[in-house]
Amino acid sequence: METFYLSQRPSERQRSPIARDPWRPLIVLNSFRTLLASLLCLLALTDNLISPLGHANPGLFFQTSLLYLVLSIVFWVLHTRHLFAYPLQVYASAITDILILTVLMHASGGIQSGLGVLLVLTIAISSITLGGRSALGIAALATIAILLQQIVSDVFSLHKIASSYPAAGLLGTTYFATALIFLFLTRRVRESEELAQLRGIDLANLAQLTEHIIQRMQTGVVVIDQSGNIRLINESAAQMLGLHDTRTRLNIRDAVPELADQWQAWINEPERISETIRLTRHSIDISPRFARISKDPAAGAVIFLQDMAALAQQAQQLQLASLGRLTASIAHEIRNPLGAISHAGQLLAESDSLDPNDLRLTQIITDHSFRLNTIVENIMSVSRRRPSQVQLFSLKTFLEQFVADFATGMGMARDIFKIDIEPADTQIRFDTGHLHQILTNLCDNGLRHSRQHSNEIKLILRGGLDAGDTRPHLDVIDSGTGVSEEASQHLFEPFFTTEARGTGLGLYLSRELAEGNQAHLTYVRNPDGSGLFRLTFQDPRRQFE
Repeated sequence: METFYLSQRPSERQRSPIARDPWRPLIVLNSFRTLLASLLCLLALTDNLISPLGHANPGLFFQTSLLYLVLSIVFWVLHTRHLFAYPLQVYASAITDILILTVLMHASGGIQSGLGVLLVLTIAISSITLGGRSALGIAALATIAILLQQIVSDVFSLHKIASSYPAAGLLGTTYFATALIFLFLTRRVRESEELAQLRGIDLANLAQLTEHIIQRMQTGVVVIDQSGNIRLINESAAQMLGLHDTRTRLNIRDAVPELADQWQAWINEPERISETIRLTRHSIDISPRFARISKDPAAGAVIFLQDMAALAQQAQQLQLASLGRLTASIAHEIRNPLGAISHAGQLLAESDSLDPNDLRLTQIITDHSFRLNTIVENIMSVSRRRPSQVQLFSLKTFLEQFVADFATGMGMARDIFKIDIEPADTQIRFDTGHLHQILTNLCDNGLRHSRQHSNEIKLILRGGLDAGDTRPHLDVIDSGTGVSEEASQHLFEPFFTTEARGTGLGLYLSRELAEGNQAHLTYVRNPDGSGLFRLTFQDPRRQFE
């Protein structure tokens, strides 16, 4: 079962790249520091220093540049191995840059050397990584450092250049402005990233919810491209079409040729009404509907599949409502006169003045009155049938109890029945009362035909799940010779019977009960003329009203 997550503020793993990897800005800063120190050392060693770099104190400039390169390497080791806490390394890097660059600026003639501008990068990265007061503190420390350098230079007259306090103040202002700007930008970037992350979570929730709804729909949904390759199929469609391995790429023409023919016909004539198709290997009828994914004809199509059993169930409810009103009229308009005719026939049969031929006529009146009353009772039983009370239960356990009850009620031996369910733990979703009534009709029908055509009376109840199938089935097999091919086409029609005394409503009622539980009752005729009744149940994983 899918798990859903609610929209919430991003966790540490869901935050922005800076929040997820705070070491990245330090890596950028240390890369710049290493490159700068290497360049300064190389210029000092080759005596190619560009004025004013190091002109005030070349020795101090070279020694400080060399120390700067060594410290850069040390920071690389600390960053790589995370030997110290992250905030501590940020402070150490910032303070090191401030001190080293201030000394290099002093060795190069003070504020006029322009080296103080290099601290802007350090302050910017500190604002990104630390934020808040800490970033302003780094800016303040850098401002104090350049002011102290200017004071020391003036007090000891180290540089023959006019005082540059305004320039130092302006550079300090630049530091604070840099810190404030990057604090604002960093906050806005993080808010934007968090908002984008929340939108991403909402979209992921929506996509997951949509997928959950599609997968749990009773209507089958299949998405195919212009070549017929199945791009998406929900659980209901996979069950209807018998496609169990939906992870592999399938083509609709190979997987379900009947549906592919309907799709091709729809492409050629989009306005046509799709025909109901019967999947013979599953004994179910499916009504497909097609829709384009977009206006581009080459974009593929969406196929909606409706199991006709569900539609038949709805139609049956309307039919039963109408039948209920009809049978109420039949009960009053037929049964009362029929009762009077039957009673008159019985009284007439008691007369002493009747000859044997007249008595035979009264017997005919009684028999046909009884037959008509039976037909009325069967019709009324259909109209009075309660709605399906579906439940999940073991097929084998139910059959064992049914056989015991049926054999006891019919006064026959239990061993004439054989139960063969594979796998033994097969479960079905059905109304137990309806299933009991269906099996009673089928077994009673099987026993009558077995007595007429065979000396050995035997009923086999065989079923379960075939390999790769999701719909359980149950076969009722008798020892009779079966029915003709012509008669098999009309077995489930009301009032059709092959027996003189039959009402022709037993099999019709059984199929109606099966359809009311979204199952299918069919007659399977074997090549040798024999046959069996097959009851194909709904997939037990699918619930229905």
